[in-house]
Amino acid sequence: MLWFLLLFCGLSLADEGGNDPETQSCFPDMCNLLKEFGAMSEKIKSLETRLQESETRLQNSESQILELKNKEGTKVIFSTAVGEGKKHIGPFTTDTTLIYKTVITNIGNAYNAATGIFTAPVAGVYYFTIFFHAGWTHRTSLHLYKNSEMKLSTFDEDTVTNRTDNGGNAGYLHLQQGDQVYVRLFKNSHVWGNAGFTTFSGSLVTQM
Repeated sequence: MLWFLLLFCGLSLADEGGNDPETQSCFPDMCNLLKEFGAMSEKIKSLETRLQESETRLQNSESQILELKNKEGTKVIFSTAVGEGKKHIGPFTTDTTLIYKTVITNIGNAYNAATGIFTAPVAGVYYFTIFFHAGWTHRTSLHLYKNSEMKLSTFDEDTVTNRTDNGGNAGYLHLQQGDQVYVRLFKNSHVWGNAGFTTFSGSLVTQM
């Protein structure tokens, strides 16, 4: 519409020429006004574009801040013990997943006391520890698994001279959401089940 008025203005000036003094003084003012209006419209469009870009950047920043807050808000910490009373667990004729029935803490509810399996609720780096106490009558062989892959081990042979055995291990694991971590007692080995001697613990260090 603006360009049509400018075109009309130019044609009117051409048609009228110098015949009418009033027209000569009127139409130039109108054309100048329309030109100024056109320049102002272009500036407004440019400002609208910049405003939209700023709004987009702001929304992206808000999304990133919200994502960081969610990551900071995820807490995963658990600590467990076998808790089978004053007796040994094992030895068994096959490798067996240990079920740590005594739950000391389970922030995030990622550890399942019925299965002995920890399931990562979010992707990240986790820290795990395993410790055991056992008698001397059988060896002890404990192994921490990520899914079906052995990651950490602790071992002690049976000895007559040393009537009590203690051992442990710890390490960091990079887990994806849904990965499972658990401890297996190898066949023909045992651990002491009383109180908090034989433990399995872990925590989320940083979310990825």
